[in-house]
Amino acid sequence: MNSHSLLTRNFSLLALIVTSSLAATAGLPSAARAADCSALPKFEVVREALTKARKEANGGFNLEMWASVVNRDGEVCVVTFTGKDRGDQWPGSRVISAQKANTANAFSLPKLALSTANLFSPVQPGNSLFGLQESNPVNTAVAYGGDSKSIGTKNDPMVGKKIGGVNVFGGGVPLYNKKGTLVGAVGVSGDSSCADHNIAWRLRNNLGLDFVPAGVSPTKNDAIMYLKADEKPNGFKHALCGGTEATIVLPDTAKL
Repeated sequence: MNSHSLLTRNFSLLALIVTSSLAATAGLPSAARAADCSALPKFEVVREALTKARKEANGGFNLEMWASVVNRDGEVCVVTFTGKDRGDQWPGSRVISAQKANTANAFSLPKLALSTANLFSPVQPGNSLFGLQESNPVNTAVAYGGDSKSIGTKNDPMVGKKIGGVNVFGGGVPLYNKKGTLVGAVGVSGDSSCADHNIAWRLRNNLGLDFVPAGVSPTKNDAIMYLKADEKPNGFKHALCGGTEATIVLPDTAKL
């Protein structure tokens, strides 16, 4: 084989490798490509805001917390916690926080916010959204993959990937910037679901991303509304959690 033929063969082989690589990458959603998180706060900012929110009275058990942030495409941008180590919070709440963020993002619109707390009643048997919680399952490879030592750090294995999942109790809220643009959502988990909502609400306020345009609550936002002790699930109300969560006064959402 002469040098010209060898060179041609090598170029053809290289082109085949590059083409195959690009095709394989195109077939992967966000696992092989960095998520666009430019419209959302960075890891350190979220961690600081979460820690501040967790330290305030929230009516629950006063436990350490997880928080996850997703962008509008449902890709995880931040996963963090308030404790000194990843084991200081319920390990199962890491994925739940991401589920909540995914849910609040997936079922909110530019002009209508829905918190995960608003979904508690509609998904109960016999109500209008029964079965919703089964509609978008968690991506288990994303949820449980990667190095455990990276969990809750800037390099958490969920970051850059789509977690999926639908969670229908308090702790997830959509994020709207000062222009009223829906940029994603945050999910919080680690305490009672009612305290989770309170902490998520304060966290969103701390981040300055609570310019909520409209919602199903009487206050025209995505606030939690509680069922009475003997009341059947109805409307967009959430069950009481047994603590003093329902007595906590939360800040108003920001005005556009």
